[in-house]
Amino acid sequence: MVNKKIIILLILLFTLPGCSGSNSNSPSSNSSESQIYIENKGSDTIVNLALAWAEEYQNIHPNISLSVTGGGSGTGIAALINNTVDIANASRSIKDKEIENANENNVEPLEFVIARDAIAVIINPENPVEKLSLQQISDIYSGKFTNWSEVGGEDRPIVRLSRETNSGTHVYFLEQVLRLGDKENPTFFSPLTLLLPSSEGIISEVSQNPNAIGYDGLGYITDEVKVVGVSQVGSTEYIYPSVATVNSGEYPIARDLYMYTNGQPVGEIEEYLNWIFSEAAQEIVAELGFVPIIK
Repeated sequence: MVNKKIIILLILLFTLPGCSGSNSNSPSSNSSESQIYIENKGSDTIVNLALAWAEEYQNIHPNISLSVTGGGSGTGIAALINNTVDIANASRSIKDKEIENANENNVEPLEFVIARDAIAVIINPENPVEKLSLQQISDIYSGKFTNWSEVGGEDRPIVRLSRETNSGTHVYFLEQVLRLGDKENPTFFSPLTLLLPSSEGIISEVSQNPNAIGYDGLGYITDEVKVVGVSQVGSTEYIYPSVATVNSGEYPIARDLYMYTNGQPVGEIEEYLNWIFSEAAQEIVAELGFVPIIK
């Protein structure tokens, strides 16, 4: 009789709802176990492209959650150094000191060129100036030129706009335009230069101020501003930024755009980066006004 009661009790335990030893049919359990998170942070130049990539990739892979935030190239690289991000976006290459700091934290930055970009020099549509040399742009931003009449424009004061110092675009513009690519050149931005926190902010300010000059990635340019032609030092040929002039090497203010990981990526991060170099992902690069990587 005792054995019979034990058998009946065991049958009840295994047939009552919620008493099973496994809860594999629970949707919340499945989703939490299968969902994979990838954190991507850094360059404001790249952020819209990274968001578009993330949206498309999540449509293809619903189990992947991609968190994309900006803050500037310096912010992304700092997060990489601290090992608090999976992928860091940067519109400039990582510096030797940053690599050294990363290595001290057992982080090995690995670089991927994911697209290319032109930096357009922009002015208000009311400004009659159509072209500037690199030297003139350098002289404007360093404060040597203070009036538009000094570069063929009207008698108006020049209002200089720049991204903030944490921006990779700011660093690139300083090194390649103000200093004309010369590492020994001490030229710096005029202290009267207005520093703005976003690419959209520069577009907005230039579109409203007839005295303003700014610079922005090609993917952010709108019809509200005028792009000027730019010539190399010593050249009389003025080139406008475009996919064609970047790929040909004619436009003088062009750069690579980067993603960095801690060492060789594996698993879902590796698969995501491989997808970024696919034809479908590089089509998004072109759609947003950047320059696809030519294979």
